[in-house]
Amino acid sequence: MDIHHAEAFLAVAKELHFGRAAANLRMAQPALSRLIKQLEHTVGAQLFERSTRHVSLTPAGQALLEPASELVSISRRAQQVVRSAVTGETGEVRIGFAGASTNTTVGALARELRKVHPGLRQQFHSSQFSHVGLERILDKTLDLAIGRWDFIPPEVDSYVMAIEQVLIALPVSHPLSTRSAVHMSDLAHEQWITLPGGFSAALQNRLNTLSMAAGFAPRVTQIAPDTLTQLVLVSTEMGCALTVDSVRANITIPGVVYVPLKDANVELEARLIWRRDDTNAALKNVIKLAKEVFPDPRGS
Repeated sequence: MDIHHAEAFLAVAKELHFGRAAANLRMAQPALSRLIKQLEHTVGAQLFERSTRHVSLTPAGQALLEPASELVSISRRAQQVVRSAVTGETGEVRIGFAGASTNTTVGALARELRKVHPGLRQQFHSSQFSHVGLERILDKTLDLAIGRWDFIPPEVDSYVMAIEQVLIALPVSHPLSTRSAVHMSDLAHEQWITLPGGFSAALQNRLNTLSMAAGFAPRVTQIAPDTLTQLVLVSTEMGCALTVDSVRANITIPGVVYVPLKDANVELEARLIWRRDDTNAALKNVIKLAKEVFPDPRGS
């Protein structure tokens, strides 16, 4: 019994009239009669008692009602599942993010996704530094990543979610901690605490760029495993750190002061990145929603 036979059988069983059942199915009555005869031949039993004035179910027809209904229900569910997958209303999207500096962004995106696309499964992977996030986008173990990159390969597309200000994190006891702003040249003799980074990691690259423009090479004495540890080390007077204002907004560490830079080139773009050739419809829905939740700060 296929789905067409099941639907025909249920239509006649509901109306107990071939003419009305055919009209409901938008088909000719002879075609409906042929479907019922084919079904009776397949199951090896008469399903309806027919007369010129009356149609009724036989015991075999009564027995077939439940399995025929289940078959139609399963078929309709299958069609809906496929349609939802094609339109991206269901499916899975794996999103990587750096951690504390993007917690607010990730939280806002997750809330909107649950509201607008409740059928989507979201997998969030934290502590994905920018260089790691890019690697995992390229090797297809992540679908999206949020971070900061100075270089994005041509096979990766991106969207600017925010413009961040570069800050210097200093221990509260530091002589420069009370300044409203400092020049990078004021920090030429400082010890620096950095985060792990590769060639595309924007924050590490910006430390090198700003330092070289100020006439010195940064003396890195500690590489912290994450931003929280980095700031704890700053608070213990082990050095200073280059960070961004989203870190200041998301992390409070006693004994740490954030001071702006007066230099040029002190803005970073926080981006959402994904593979340009990714055909996942669910991914496209997440990107579209992210653009609505976080309008391009450049106004483009």
